[in-house]
Amino acid sequence: MSDQAQLKAAETVMPERAIIEAPSFQDQLIKLTPWLLVPIIAFVGFLAISSGPTWATLTIAGLAMGLMIFIMASGLTLVFGLMDVINFGHGAFVSLGAFLGVTILLMLAGWTSNPSFFINMLALFLAISVAMGGTAIFGWAFERYIVMPVYGAHLKQILVTMGGLIIVQQLIHVFWGPDEIFIARPESLKGSIELFGASIERYRLVAVGIGVALFALMRWVLNGTKIGLLVRAGVENGEMVEALGYNIRRLFVLVFMAGSALAGLGGVMWGLYQEVITAHMGNEIMILVFIVVIIGGLGSIEGCFIGALLVGLLANYGAYLAPKFALVSNIGLMVAILMWRPQGLFPVVKAK
Repeated sequence: MSDQAQLKAAETVMPERAIIEAPSFQDQLIKLTPWLLVPIIAFVGFLAISSGPTWATLTIAGLAMGLMIFIMASGLTLVFGLMDVINFGHGAFVSLGAFLGVTILLMLAGWTSNPSFFINMLALFLAISVAMGGTAIFGWAFERYIVMPVYGAHLKQILVTMGGLIIVQQLIHVFWGPDEIFIARPESLKGSIELFGASIERYRLVAVGIGVALFALMRWVLNGTKIGLLVRAGVENGEMVEALGYNIRRLFVLVFMAGSALAGLGGVMWGLYQEVITAHMGNEIMILVFIVVIIGGLGSIEGCFIGALLVGLLANYGAYLAPKFALVSNIGLMVAILMWRPQGLFPVVKAK
């Protein structure tokens, strides 16, 4: 074909292509709407509370709570989205991570009681590292010996992962005892600061910072690296990734270990948030984790992030404005979101 003929063909194709690819204003608005839910909830909360300092305190508390739930839920949504595994044993990694991290903090009691912010953060970093490393290794064993035999069978997955959760809880009783363990936060994270009349806990500010940084890191890994490309491709069409020569089995294991490590990190942070840990703490928090995963859309990090913030804010605003309403606020939020978007805020559509 001559150059003139190619140019003529391009002129006839490009307008149609431009019309097809250019998103309409309505499509852009629909895509942007979930991101507007958090500021909308915050604004409605401000109008209902009417006190600026009180609203700021509740908002920071809600964001901190939501981001800690996001850390635990992000690993679960990736595991389900990529591996199609319903892991009801995810709470076991939360509890195990909390106990591993708190054990390190108790061993470093001299560091955590030191007034130096740097030494406190070093102790917290070591505790988090041990918790994430321990739960990642345990996640490898859990996937290999408990989850792998029941791939593709959701009912069996529910049963065996629930059994794994019970076993881990009993093992925690064996190694750490059945009693609650109370833990004091590092010295520099105790108390609160006054900001424009609002009293904001230092630890909650740190939790917000860690949660936002982790979300940014996960988005970069998933959208800006080769392994992230493989993960996203595996979510949409795992068979095609396998056909291209990549070891999807190894990718599954790495994702499961990463999800387990995130649960361990969330366990340490939640334990310090509550200042007490129990063997059943992971099981108790899993209700909120599953709500966040369902609201966000299975396999979606962005949806998990928005869903967790909505849950945290609504729980804190509701507890202040109408304590009885707070008991059912998260269920009501999930029902409302699913009636609006049955597949969640950011559904991940798999290729057929």
